[in-house]
Amino acid sequence: MAPFVQDPHKLLVIPGPVEVSDAVLKANAHPSMSHVSPAFAPVFGNVLRLLRKVVYTEKGQPFVIGGSGTLGWDLVAANLIEQGQKALVLNSGYFGSAFADCFEAYGIQADQVTAPVGSRPTPEAIEAALKKDTYAVLTFTHVDTSTGVLSDAKKIAEIVQKVSPNTLVVLDGVCSVASEEIRMDDWGIDVVVGAPQKGLSTPPGVSITVVSQKALSVLENRKTPVAGYFASYKRWLPIMKSYEDGAAAYFATPPVNLIYALEESLKSIVEGPVSLEERFQLHKDVSKKFKSAVAALGFKPVATDVDGAANGMTAVYVPEGIASPALIAALGARDIVIAGGLHAEIKTKYVRIGHMGNTVVSPERGDVEKIINGFTDSVAALTKTD
Repeated sequence: MAPFVQDPHKLLVIPGPVEVSDAVLKANAHPSMSHVSPAFAPVFGNVLRLLRKVVYTEKGQPFVIGGSGTLGWDLVAANLIEQGQKALVLNSGYFGSAFADCFEAYGIQADQVTAPVGSRPTPEAIEAALKKDTYAVLTFTHVDTSTGVLSDAKKIAEIVQKVSPNTLVVLDGVCSVASEEIRMDDWGIDVVVGAPQKGLSTPPGVSITVVSQKALSVLENRKTPVAGYFASYKRWLPIMKSYEDGAAAYFATPPVNLIYALEESLKSIVEGPVSLEERFQLHKDVSKKFKSAVAALGFKPVATDVDGAANGMTAVYVPEGIASPALIAALGARDIVIAGGLHAEIKTKYVRIGHMGNTVVSPERGDVEKIINGFTDSVAALTKTD
């Protein structure tokens, strides 16, 4: 039988979902399987073990639950903070604001430390906020896809440990897991929220969270019931432990086929020929190459600090005289799909490009060259004068 090859299609390089491999798509097409099948349980268990390796944790507890990455916010708000406590949200773009909205939906006051568009809260501002009030959790978006800003996870965790060690550190890694380095144990990160459709190069549909033992202790010692039913770590914890032990258990039906696909991708990430450290370096190298190429064409980065720019994606202001919808259309005509603006303050002025996962670690695909050539040709066509 001929090997599975996905149908020809336009190159998807938005900041997620991204391109997935033939092997992952084939795994996603696994015959329908019972979620309590003895054959499925070890697959789910392997996913949990592999996720620990991706975020460098020995004892962190992974949760893989059907839903969007956004479900990870609800899980944090429902389980790790109670009425009367406060959350501190470090805002580097749209998704910081959205996480704050999520807390408020649960009746939790969410104070924000903000920064101008394209930048991130300073260490001084973070430390001042932590000294001013008491917070049960501090959250930050590791890579905010609305701005392409990368937060300094290690530095943020250091500040919290120095100033407010009882505060849980929550890293929103939906657009950073497997494309940016996250050393959960070494840095003192208590929760990593993720999703499969970006750096993990898997179709969307599961919420991924890894929770430290410190955070699980906070959960266990809550004074009030968890503010959710489906979004309850307590209900899901025995399910995750059972699957990792090789035995199926039931609370709600998991997305079986997506878990097969996720296992295939995680095996290639953790056990494949490219190490995690090499993977992160490849993302840095490609990011530098792409950013330099579009800068030469007149694009300017939204991220104002080189060290504060994501490695798995780029957000750039379009050159004067080019409308972002026209650029998106021109690239689309060349079979390249990028994303328009998301941040309300600059929405019509910029575009966003994803360069993560297979596009980066499988150079034989030629994705990066195709993107750069597409930008070059599109700009030439849009600025051509008769």
